Order: sequence, then C-alpha cells, then structure tokens
Amino acid sequence: MPITPDHAGKAYAPTEPYEVTRVKLAEFAAAVGEPALVEEAHPAAPPTFAAVVTNAAWGSLFTDPELGLSLERVVHADQQFRYTRELRAGDLVTATLRIDKVRVRGATEIVSVTVDVADVLGAPVLSAASTFVHTREEAA
Repeated sequence: MPITPDHAGKAYAPTEPYEVTRVKLAEFAAAVGEPALVEEAHPAAPPTFAAVVTNAAWGSLFTDPELGLSLERVVHADQQFRYTRELRAGDLVTATLRIDKVRVRGATEIVSVTVDVADVLGAPVLSAASTFVHTREEAA
C-alpha cells in the first residue's frame, strides 16, 4: 500500500541516543568547509549539523514497508531547522519523526515531515521540517 494523506500524523519511535562529539563536529566542519571550533571544551555544532542527527529518524520513514517509499526515487525538496538551543559537543540526543502532510499528485507524493530532537531528559533542542518528493515506479 503506498503512502496516502491518511498517513499524516503517523509518528515513529525515537532514535537511539546520538552523542555529539568533538570528533564528529570536526569531521562535519571539514566536510562542509566550515571552520571547526573544537578548541572549546564543549564547542557548538554548525547549524546544519542537525542533518546528521535527523538522518537516523528519516530512516524509519524510508524503511517503513507500509509506505512503499523508495529512497532512490526521492528528492529532498526543502529543509528548515528551528533551534530551541544549539547543539554542543557532549550532548546526547534522540530524534523523533512524524509525518505532517502527504499530498498525492498522480504518481508523485509530496511528504512533509518534522523531526523533533531532544536531549535524553526530554528537553527540546531543535525541530527540523523537511519536504520530500517521491515518484512512484510506474511513473518512470
């Protein structure tokens, strides 16, 4: 059964805790050409580092057999991060994904999701809103 507007509101279990480390921040900063601030005791993550954390939550969406999504037919159309506070080295966080809206246009589905990132005590850190465009195989 493919994804439909009826899937809006579906939520997934939180990801396993992810530890933001100085090493991961330095690797990310090098990969995207941002200066690393690893000389601080608990350096702040670059704003787009949240994509690393939210990626694990996206996995629950793309591996859900009920939805029939195929990652190789997905375009990531939009991304927004809303921070409650910045991510820092030493943070231990989880990410929880929910489907906000599904629009179906022929063989194309437009899927809007939100991933809420919280520390392991449940305090909010950020919210990431994404829009994915998925094309059904029969459209090809």
